[in-house]
Amino acid sequence: MVDAYSEILIPELPLYKKGKVREVYEIEDKLLIVVSDRISAFDYVLPSLIPDKGKILTQLSKFWFDFTSLVCPNHLLTDEIDEFPPVLLKHK
Repeated sequence: MVDAYSEILIPELPLYKKGKVREVYEIEDKLLIVVSDRISAFDYVLPSLIPDKGKILTQLSKFWFDFTSLVCPNHLLTDEIDEFPPVLLKHK
């Protein structure tokens, strides 16, 4: 069975905000947005998880940020893990 993640814990970083589906961590003057496999509907978090939902939502966001970047600048700095700060490399 494929693992599904209800929480993304990064103890090395301060948690800035926890939403229904995403966790936001502080990295100096930047923010790291991490998507879980939680399901949210009508402002309610359901008990079930969808494996790889977080990965797929991240890939969809990346596609649209890239696609629209020439028309509308956005906040995305990188999605390349090797470009992340060293403290995150052990979470690859």
